Amino acid sequence: MSISSSAVLARLSISVWTANKLDKGATDKVIASNGATEKAAQVHKNLMAGTHLRKDIADYAAECRLWHNTWTLNWEDRGARLLPTSLFMDYKAQVNIRRDVFTKMVDKFCDNYDAHVQIARNYLAGLFNASDYPPVEEVRSKFGFALVFNPVPESGHFLLDIPAQELEETKRSCEQEIESRLTDAMNGAWDKLHTMLVGMSDKLTESDEDTKKRWHDSFVTNARDMCRMLTHLNITRDPALERARSALESAMSGADIEVIKDSGAVRQDMKGKVDSILSQFEW
Repeated sequence: MSISSSAVLARLSISVWTANKLDKGATDKVIASNGATEKAAQVHKNLMAGTHLRKDIADYAAECRLWHNTWTLNWEDRGARLLPTSLFMDYKAQVNIRRDVFTKMVDKFCDNYDAHVQIARNYLAGLFNASDYPPVEEVRSKFGFALVFNPVPESGHFLLDIPAQELEETKRSCEQEIESRLTDAMNGAWDKLHTMLVGMSDKLTESDEDTKKRWHDSFVTNARDMCRMLTHLNITRDPALERARSALESAMSGADIEVIKDSGAVRQDMKGKVDSILSQFEW
């Protein structure tokens, strides 16, 4: 099965205005007043001090990036990620919702930009400098939410006027690169499952601190969500990964957070199942 038929490349780019400014004058004063040497310290101003809407946007952007990483696998170091085609429609629907939420948050922030500046003036006091604040149109341009899909490249797709031997060498190099990236992507799927299992095992370990442990529905729902997600992320149909996924799915069958919370025997049994999965595979 060609990887190009089972996945696409998704590049999600979200930008947020930092609202952060280096104050050289304040920096010089801090250094001088403390008898420090040059470059010993820097004073960065929060241009939106006293307000929260810009930070809310930044927090939402970070959550969107985390969501994107959960639904996809590594491909490029800081660029496109591998999205299984079986998830494409659901991913596209959810990313559209997230883009709309992001846009509305930016609109609200920019509509109230002047008011935020006035609030910041009061909080910054002597550090306030009106020239630090760009026009609202420029501020709006610093926010962005863009998504680009591309097919996964195939080594045979060359339209180059080069000698046959060099063409074959180029194709082999491309094949090796794709294979390397695919291996990294599948390692990422294994890592997601391993991280989940280790966290569950630690949580289920009995200790004198058990009375302080807090059990939430997410202990069960996150594991089940992981099992569902891995049916899509296993794009190479790795049988070992499927066995590990299926084992966790079986371990969570019928799991109830209230019973887990109240029964040490149930926790011990579940830990045994989780640890068994960890011991069976080479992570």
